[in-house]
Amino acid sequence: MNLKDYIATIPDFPQEGILFRDITPLMAAPDAFQEACKRLCEFAKEVDAQVIMGPESRGFIFGCPVAYELGIGFIPVRKPGKLPRETVSVSYDLEYGTNELHVHADSIQKGQRVLIIDDLLATGGTVDATIQIVKQLGGEVVGCAFLIELLSLKGRELLKDYPLLTLMSFE
Repeated sequence: MNLKDYIATIPDFPQEGILFRDITPLMAAPDAFQEACKRLCEFAKEVDAQVIMGPESRGFIFGCPVAYELGIGFIPVRKPGKLPRETVSVSYDLEYGTNELHVHADSIQKGQRVLIIDDLLATGGTVDATIQIVKQLGGEVVGCAFLIELLSLKGRELLKDYPLLTLMSFE
């Protein structure tokens, strides 16, 4: 199955000059959504993940079914003010400003094997910040998996030390 057939390309969204890759048609197509999750599950098994971690919100969409299928836990990575208990956080730079990610301070056990799943690898900033949190909590990042990779933004270079899976790529 060619998963690219289920990605809509929207020109000039959210601003002029951007080609937005819309994953909602893939999510709405049961066979394509199942196929994407199946491929992510296979990678999670290959890297022997003990827990899946996903940044909000689209990391939840793909990370949760993988965790469920494998019978392992899922750790949500959230924006500030979204988690009710003690958190650890990391700030990181965006193209136009900064952002901050949080997880519960007790979400990862020392040495736990963590697979990070998100929908999109662009510059790699979000996943790099997520990796920093895993390390801060004593976990081991065993890989990063994405539905889409935007090759021109070179996020892969930031993740060169980790096994990496992208299900499809675009220039």
